[in-house]
Amino acid sequence: MNIIEIFRNYNARLRLVTYLLLVMLMVLSGGLAYRQLFKYSEYSEKGERQSLRRIIVPGPRGNIYDRDGRLLVGNRPRYSADVFLNELRPEFRAEFKKLRDYYDTIPEDQVPKTGDINIEARRNVVQRYINQVGKILGRSLEINSKDIERHFGQQLLLRFPLINDMDPEEYALLLEQIPVQSPIQIFASNARYYPYGSLAAHTLGWAGNTQEMDTENLPGDKLMTFQERGYEGKSGIEKQFDEELQGESGLEIWVVDPSGFQFEPKVTNTPIQGKDLQITLDSELQDIAEMALGDQKGAAIALDTKRGDILVMASKPDYDLNDLSPYMSNAVAKDINDRGAWINLAFQGLYSPGSTFKIVTSLAGLRNGFIDGETMSHCSGSYTVGSRNFRCWNRLGHGDVTLHESIKHSCNVYFYQHGQDIGVNYISAEARRFHLDQPTGVELPFEATKMIVPSREWKRETRNQAWYPGDTANFSIGQGDLRVTPLQMACFTAAFARKETEFKPTIIYDPYRQAIPSKRDIKASDTDYNLILDGMEAAAIDGTAKLIKVPGVRIAAKTGTAQVQTPDGMRHLAWSICFAPIEDPEIAIAVMIDGQFGDSLGGGSTSVPIAQPILQRFFEKMGHVASR
Repeated sequence: MNIIEIFRNYNARLRLVTYLLLVMLMVLSGGLAYRQLFKYSEYSEKGERQSLRRIIVPGPRGNIYDRDGRLLVGNRPRYSADVFLNELRPEFRAEFKKLRDYYDTIPEDQVPKTGDINIEARRNVVQRYINQVGKILGRSLEINSKDIERHFGQQLLLRFPLINDMDPEEYALLLEQIPVQSPIQIFASNARYYPYGSLAAHTLGWAGNTQEMDTENLPGDKLMTFQERGYEGKSGIEKQFDEELQGESGLEIWVVDPSGFQFEPKVTNTPIQGKDLQITLDSELQDIAEMALGDQKGAAIALDTKRGDILVMASKPDYDLNDLSPYMSNAVAKDINDRGAWINLAFQGLYSPGSTFKIVTSLAGLRNGFIDGETMSHCSGSYTVGSRNFRCWNRLGHGDVTLHESIKHSCNVYFYQHGQDIGVNYISAEARRFHLDQPTGVELPFEATKMIVPSREWKRETRNQAWYPGDTANFSIGQGDLRVTPLQMACFTAAFARKETEFKPTIIYDPYRQAIPSKRDIKASDTDYNLILDGMEAAAIDGTAKLIKVPGVRIAAKTGTAQVQTPDGMRHLAWSICFAPIEDPEIAIAVMIDGQFGDSLGGGSTSVPIAQPILQRFFEKMGHVASR
């Protein structure tokens, strides 16, 4: 009897069961084949997501150098003692059991929940290792349970820090005394480092912690990812050129066990340091400017008139950049806030420029034919406009003065009187010709944008008030509502030195940048230009700016003292602008000192002594003057 006959003789019910089993086997085989052949990639991806974890490691930031190649911003080693919590799991379990056994001996209503016992066990284990570190370093160190649990929940694959930012001596002690087999590991990462502390603090800026890193080109973008903290620029060069300074992130991909702990590494890519930058600052001149400013509130800017380079950008009060790295404490932040030291007064502070603005008023008068070299005024110490009496800084008066003498001695009466003839429209137009109503466009973040060059229309629109002759009197000597930054006045001075109406400063150094030919678009006759220039040179020789002298160098200068009425009283602003040498200008400087209430300041006595040592050292370095 063959098998077919045997099958036919089976009971019909058994035959039905056999058919059903065959169908089920075929369905099962088909399902397995479908998953193996068509759904493999999907299940493989799910498996990887469950078993693989990605760690992003930030690249070190690039360095910043001054024009002579001196390091201004770099990276320093940051030493820490850390543990990987997955290596402590046997100890966590043993401590949990020990605590569980203890709680079995006390009343049930006093026994914590299982989860709380687990937290206590982890803390006890980690604290033992922190105590070990503290004993070696002679420190008393405590761990917070919340820090451990946060790490478990959010950063399990990353190192857990027992102590951060040790000094090199502590680092060496731990390396010597921590046993090789200990779970404690000594790491050297990096933090931002500023070799000169507070030098050019506002211009360089600072970098703070971030977890926002570029991971676009890194593999494993669908894996659960952990990121070590990197740095991003918060102000100054660090912020403006953050993209260039940022390093390329590296990564590690780990196989993890079902609990999420590290098992073995699968992929390792080393991070790459960011690009270096060279900026135009001369750190030696910058240091001289900051020392000259001392504890005074103010700013000093020096520009290379031929190339546009910013040689000095100093602002006081300032702060030590190293106090903000690797992180900023609340105490440091409060101190900087309390002192008002965050603001870069050089290009964020808006001030009345005082009598330095008389150069603009003079140009407006000469250009439009209201004054010339023979135009006179008699200064008796004051001048009446309408019903108001406007005083000269010299209460005894200057007597009869021409334009030359009014610039040399900074006589207010000359400009009060002839400012009325020139009028607000021409003065305002001249200020705008020199772009004093616009930001300079320097490559730094947060430059002030609300500068004010007042006019009849501006006063009507902003205050719904008419323009009065007294407004013109104040405007003509750089006071009243006029507001500019020290950087703008430095750019104005450089532009005037070049016989131009605009000067574009730059902070990025290019060794191949050539001197920019002058466009000579000031459109003033040589006679008119030289009238002002001669007055400025006379001011530097034996006028209000006579303290600016540098032996063998012809200097054009102008001083200014502005008064600012505030709810707390009268404040004085001491200004000076200068450029040299007159025959072929190479450097332009603007200095502003913001006096405290009650201080009696003068541009010639307060501001000029800050500009002078900058000029002196500049020409010593250029070889035009013998070093002292």
